[in-house]
Amino acid sequence: MAVPKKKKSKMKSRSHRAGAWKLGAPSRSLCPRCGSAKLPHTVCNACGWYKNRVAVEV
Repeated sequence: MAVPKKKKSKMKSRSHRAGAWKLGAPSRSLCPRCGSAKLPHTVCNACGWYKNRVAVEV
């Protein structure tokens, strides 16, 4: 069986493992007022509403 000649350092092994982690796409929800896609728990970019009230004038 193959045996490594030298010990892999902590930095090398951790960076090797870190490459396997993938970031998923952020989840989307629909704005109840205008129906456009938006991030959950944020103000809608299209109409400016959040939690049934105007949060930002657009």
